Amino acid sequence: MLQLAGAGATALVAEMVRSGWESVREAVLRFFRKGGEAAAEEEVRLVDAGRQRLADSAESDRDAVAEQLQRDLTIQLAAFLQKHPQAADELQALVDGAQQDGDGAQPHLAANNNSNSQVIITGGSLSAGGGFHYHPPEREK
Repeated sequence: MLQLAGAGATALVAEMVRSGWESVREAVLRFFRKGGEAAAEEEVRLVDAGRQRLADSAESDRDAVAEQLQRDLTIQLAAFLQKHPQAADELQALVDGAQQDGDGAQPHLAANNNSNSQVIITGGSLSAGGGFHYHPPEREK
């Protein structure tokens, strides 16, 4: 479930900076409704606050804010999935849809200054500097 939560967080952060966020937000709200209406409103309020932080961040800070937001969303989504495992299919559909929107490109992750640490690849491509680039195999459509 942590891998799915990470993929969901990656997709959400990528979608937050695109023009079609409102439709993605509606899908996120449907996902969180698996835990009840009151819980959904609170969960989406947290997502909205994160998106606002990202939008309000200075251009020079945007990558750092996006990385922190991705970590926060991973924790939020993993905790939600722990309580509501029946929502996993809905989150996977949201991730799959986000990866297919736009130009069809998958999210791209950058891992900088990660000497002697682990990097969990949750979906999409990864560039870790020094000429290391990982691209997952193409998914069947």
